[in-house]
Amino acid sequence: MLAGCSVAAVAVPQAMAYAMIAGLPVEYGLYTAIVMTAIGAVLDSSRQLINGPTNAISIALLSAIGAVVEPDARIQAAVLMAFLIGVIQVLIALARLGDLTRFISHSVIVGFTAGASLLLVLDQAKNLLGLRAMGDVHDHFLVRFARTLAQGGPVHVPTLAVGLGAIAMVLGLRALKRWRGWTLLPELLVVVAVMAGVSAAVDLQGMGVKVVGPIPAALPSFQVPHLELEQVRSLATSALAIGLLGLLEAIAMAKAIAATTRQKLDLNQQCLSEGMANLGGSFFQCMPGSGSLTRSAINQQAGGRTQWSGVVSAAAVAAITLVFAPYAEFIPRSALAGILILTAGKMIHLGDLRFHLRASRFDAIIVTATAVSAFAISIEFCVLIGVFLSFMLAVPRIGQMRLTEFVVTPEGGVHERLQTDETCGHVRIYSLEGEMFFGAAESLAQHLEDIEEAAQGGTRVILLRVKRARSPDAVGMAQLQGFLERMAGRGVHVALTGVRPDFLATLEGSGLRARLAEDQLYLDLPVRKTATARAVEQLIDRVGEPCPRCPREVRERIRDRIEV
Repeated sequence: MLAGCSVAAVAVPQAMAYAMIAGLPVEYGLYTAIVMTAIGAVLDSSRQLINGPTNAISIALLSAIGAVVEPDARIQAAVLMAFLIGVIQVLIALARLGDLTRFISHSVIVGFTAGASLLLVLDQAKNLLGLRAMGDVHDHFLVRFARTLAQGGPVHVPTLAVGLGAIAMVLGLRALKRWRGWTLLPELLVVVAVMAGVSAAVDLQGMGVKVVGPIPAALPSFQVPHLELEQVRSLATSALAIGLLGLLEAIAMAKAIAATTRQKLDLNQQCLSEGMANLGGSFFQCMPGSGSLTRSAINQQAGGRTQWSGVVSAAAVAAITLVFAPYAEFIPRSALAGILILTAGKMIHLGDLRFHLRASRFDAIIVTATAVSAFAISIEFCVLIGVFLSFMLAVPRIGQMRLTEFVVTPEGGVHERLQTDETCGHVRIYSLEGEMFFGAAESLAQHLEDIEEAAQGGTRVILLRVKRARSPDAVGMAQLQGFLERMAGRGVHVALTGVRPDFLATLEGSGLRARLAEDQLYLDLPVRKTATARAVEQLIDRVGEPCPRCPREVRERIRDRIEV
């Protein structure tokens, strides 16, 4: 109860401000903080994650529906976006693709946050300064911003004073929280309430300060989203980008919370909860949302231990909406703009940004490309660009197999070959490690060619250890079959050692198992003596005259001491 009420105290001003970002009436942010928060809490894999309207999603939504000017059409477009995003996220969950999010670098979130935060500050500058929005809706954001500064009229001093006053009050209350240890003080709600009181008392609206306006004291009603095929087509790409952003945002926050609470997460369940929250919310006039970092942190700090705190929060926001809606119309827009600008400042963690830029070239490229494309292209497409770069840079790394050569010492031991070790002229031992699938085809082919080239000096036996070769597929089996056939044609006996059950199943399914002789396959059995050791013992007679490195003279010791 305490955690849910604490979250609600922050959710009300945030929800109103985030709706304002997307150019929607503030009540639609409140609806989202009620319906989406409740649905997400019921289905979440994380016990402390709070869903609802978020800064990042609202900024992306503004970019997606910015061309829609007519108020009612804009509301319909926002609700339709929630519906499409929900469908996409549910399909991702049903296809069990949630685990694929681990291949999307966290640098995408860092880059997006940097770009989105700066865009948010620039977008709210007109509300803070009391300027008229200028420029055509089809113009680039930076063009509209420049025209607003140049042609939007002089700065409205009362509006600016209210906005700066709100910023000063928030900063002062935060300092008081740190000094007195009042961690649950809802400074945003206090500032909004004070500013609304001042606005009503001195008639700021009469002085030219824009206010939120009337808010209906009612809960959202059931209403089927308006599905128009042409609009669905125009918003589909943006919905995909925002849907992916929402999943990344929620999963990243859920993981951060789980790292503290030691809770085990089900990523597919988390994707399903995000999708159902957006999808269900679209039937109650909600805008898109995701997991909220601020409200989730407050939920955890206030002692929330189960998803019931999210349900309580939704109920508390509903109660506040019903009771205090008539007074909310006096809230100055510049006060909300000041709160949003402070929120944007907290979104950027300079230490985190510096860390990702310096960690590796991989991270620096993703962060820079995502942040820059937020300005150069659009805020929602920068997410797709970051995701694409993550996959493009990650797949080559995944598709690399490692080849390691081992040597048998005269004393009967086996170890990884060092540069100073001499190799046996007749027996060569190699180990393949990595994902043996189509993505590693080029790497696997190169390693097999290297083995063939090394075997030209009279090698009679090759032991190929496949215990660490994972996820073999048809492409990997085809390359292995070709290698075995070429070696057999040259009179070189190749044996596979350390064959695990999954590898054996692929050998049997591809038909390659039937072509292997008994002494060409050594299973990985739960015994002290390894498969490679058994292969060396049984195939030693194929060598003929031993070379100085062959362990024939220490065969008995091999049985007891060889380890791989």
